Amino acid sequence: MGVSMAYVRSFAGIVFQVGSAAAYLQTGMFSARRYFVLLISSVLIITWLNLSNDVYDFDTGADKNKTESVVNLVGSRTGTLVAAYLLLVLGFVGLTWASVEAGNLRAIMLLTCAVICGYIYQCPPFRLSYQGLGEPLCFAAFGPFATTAFYLLLGSTRLPILITNNFMVFHFPCHNIDSDGFDRENLCLSITATVLSASLLVGLTTSLILFCSHFHQVEGDRNVGKMSPLVRLGTERGSVVVKWAVMTLYSLLFAIGLSRALPLSCIFLCAMTSPIGKLVVSYVEENHKDKGKIFMAKYYCVRLHALFGAALVAGLITARILVTKHIPKLVFQ
Repeated sequence: MGVSMAYVRSFAGIVFQVGSAAAYLQTGMFSARRYFVLLISSVLIITWLNLSNDVYDFDTGADKNKTESVVNLVGSRTGTLVAAYLLLVLGFVGLTWASVEAGNLRAIMLLTCAVICGYIYQCPPFRLSYQGLGEPLCFAAFGPFATTAFYLLLGSTRLPILITNNFMVFHFPCHNIDSDGFDRENLCLSITATVLSASLLVGLTTSLILFCSHFHQVEGDRNVGKMSPLVRLGTERGSVVVKWAVMTLYSLLFAIGLSRALPLSCIFLCAMTSPIGKLVVSYVEENHKDKGKIFMAKYYCVRLHALFGAALVAGLITARILVTKHIPKLVFQ
């Protein structure tokens, strides 16, 4: 999987924005400083993921003929690897700072799990992507782990906050609340069906990008022993998987809407992205045998991921502004 700014912006931006919007729906709070630190840190870690993946695919020969590989572009394996891990360290420092400031250790644990998923996906001695496990790891990392973690970080605070009757359902105290209605130590978010539902949808669109990125390199992957799902299935059956994945995405969206885990504004706006979902399906069905054209499939998936995610974000923010009666269901504290 070669590095492109479309990947970096889309992966980091959408996952982060959905978590941020879910936190805003719950609390109505926004910390600009923490927001930008987390955004920059996310971009740094996603860049590590892409750069290190290029290095390890270069080692196995999977990227031998891939012109967009950063190792091939810059001509230095060592330099690319050093830059990748430097970015990982810087990104994780930013995430740790935000977790400490928010006083939420659950979030850094979830983010650590997401980074571990990224590591075992591509790095020796694990390289689970070579066993066809890249998509499940991608789903877990960018869906439940990262999205929920950003939600917790952007909705928790150490600042004294007045607890009113309207917001008691949105928070649980990490320490005792004083008689005057303030928590002097810390205020943490509960994990709700809303953020979990949003994270599942984001995880699906993210995993679809990874799945479609293998269509044009099935032969090369097979030659180096990289048993991606498309190597195992073939491109024709893979196109059927894409169709079912997109159908599952929108079916799950409406099921979540019926359960009222997400606001109606999210359901309505996300449903409006169905034409791009249909475009992804038709493009893959028509071109899965053409290696020259199918290369673009992953970029159509990036568009679906970005538009669907943006619609989800807009729906969550709209619900906070206009539909104040929407109360997410508490899952666990």
